[in-house]
Amino acid sequence: MPHPATVIPRPAPVLLPVDGSAERFPVRRVYCVGRNYADHAIEMGHDPSREPPFFFQKNADNLLPAGHAFPYPSLSSDVHYEVECVLALKSGGANIQAADALDCIYGYAVGIDFTRRDLQGEAKKLGRPWEVGKAFEHSAPVSSIVPASRLGHPTQAKIWLEQNGKRVQDGDLNQMIWKVPEIIAELSKLFTLAPGDIIMTGTPAGVGAVARGDHIYCGIDGIATLSVEVV
Repeated sequence: MPHPATVIPRPAPVLLPVDGSAERFPVRRVYCVGRNYADHAIEMGHDPSREPPFFFQKNADNLLPAGHAFPYPSLSSDVHYEVECVLALKSGGANIQAADALDCIYGYAVGIDFTRRDLQGEAKKLGRPWEVGKAFEHSAPVSSIVPASRLGHPTQAKIWLEQNGKRVQDGDLNQMIWKVPEIIAELSKLFTLAPGDIIMTGTPAGVGAVARGDHIYCGIDGIATLSVEVV
């Protein structure tokens, strides 16, 4: 059946490259896990004890595919990098069991959750949502997706970020407070997950500010790397 006519042009779909393939991964939603590494929770002034995970969202069109520069955003003078392991889902559902969660994953990538920390801080003080600090244009650079059929499901791998050649974040996936199957299971209690969903799984300690002219290079050993210029 043909699509009905629309009163304005349809938004372009958000498509991410897949490593080693001409095909693309279509994005539906972008979920993010907050404070999922103990050292990062401490540096942000929180108790890293294993409390229930919390989630926030970015928009699909906030994703910035590899090969594009990150334009420093407006209305902020304190933008921070946060390197993250990224999950791309091929299936979903509600109330997924942790034992079944890995079957939902199409592949993995490395990404950056750029954050307008000053605007996020103001929102926190006022008890308001974080969207102004998190869900802005180009705020989620992401590498090509590497299929799990090739990688398996890594539970231990170095995750790191370098700023102008200096390593400033250096952690391991095994330091996640909530592991990947648990993240999917807990998130599916709150939302019905679906093919095309992206999950950013939190960042290790060492977050900091960027400036125009910075070169950011990050990666997860054995999975992917990502290079981003701040302009």
